[in-house]
Amino acid sequence: MNYADFIARKTQAGADSGFAPVWMPDFLFDFQRDLVEWAVRKGRAAIFADCGLGKTPMGLVWASNVARKTGRPVLYLTPLAVAAQTVREAQKFGIDAIQSKDGASAGHIVVANYERLHYFSADDFAGVVCDESSILKSFAGQRRGEITAFMRKVPYRLLQTATAAPNDYIELGTSSEALGYLGHMDMLNRFFKNDLNNSAQGRMRGEVIKWRLKGHAETPFWQWVCSWARAVRRPSDLGFDDTRFALPKLHENEHLVQAQSLPDGMLFALPAVGLKEQREERRRTVEERCAMVAERVNSTGQPALVWCHLNDEGDSLENLIPDAVQVSGSDSDDRKEERLEAFAEGRARVLITKPRIGAWGL
Repeated sequence: MNYADFIARKTQAGADSGFAPVWMPDFLFDFQRDLVEWAVRKGRAAIFADCGLGKTPMGLVWASNVARKTGRPVLYLTPLAVAAQTVREAQKFGIDAIQSKDGASAGHIVVANYERLHYFSADDFAGVVCDESSILKSFAGQRRGEITAFMRKVPYRLLQTATAAPNDYIELGTSSEALGYLGHMDMLNRFFKNDLNNSAQGRMRGEVIKWRLKGHAETPFWQWVCSWARAVRRPSDLGFDDTRFALPKLHENEHLVQAQSLPDGMLFALPAVGLKEQREERRRTVEERCAMVAERVNSTGQPALVWCHLNDEGDSLENLIPDAVQVSGSDSDDRKEERLEAFAEGRARVLITKPRIGAWGL
């Protein structure tokens, strides 16, 4: 080995550990075929594609290639209530997939929720797909460790999400670790520098550890990320035509709610400046705000998704909107899944939930 080859090996770019695709269906768009072929050849890869670019069919085709090549099933992990939707998508495209809630693995592609991972054995699968993989960083350390340990035993792995944060280095590190490349702490130590005092005194003062790229490491870092991940906002990012993916204009309408009461001890309503005042104002106006939301939702007769932040808001909206279901943090996983699926399948017209809870299942 000459010196140039020795230095090249130090880039941590990694080598392909996959194979040439054995099946590439016609229903994939040109840019989707390009991404799937790259991911299959890579073997352990991440596809960070924006909403509407077809991550589900890409993930299903990737999983089908692994299953056809190895003759063994692939586990397709999803957030709550997305498993049934993924199976329906597979049926639409003629791909063999089943949903399992108890660890059964007798299928071409086995779809299950992250919360049911403990029922499965990694030895039964040739590959794993992690849908909405950005939620890995939201899980507690124990759950994230469980998922990473499971994936470590499987030869073929795919992460896919539309909400990857390019500037969230921890997320990139946990993704790399799940794929079997650099662990997130190894990544930070190799490419980054800690700007704050990481001493015991600094931690006692409540200083938050922040990392920045070393001056000489920016280009090598992104070269390393590009060796195992592809980030796509639109097909033209890969050199393809955007015409079929032009989204309609997003309309945002703001509605002003007039508070019917004043803060205790006040003669006039003053702007809420600090966080404390904002919270007090939010709690004081729950009734007025929920009444306006309920009036608008009830008048349309159309499906609606209502985000809320307070438990009192969710409870009030559930009472004011007759055909609504609420998903809250205190619900069991089965109850969350049941209600999210009811909304997805049209059995419930309105879903009320908090952003963090709902994002795991929508």
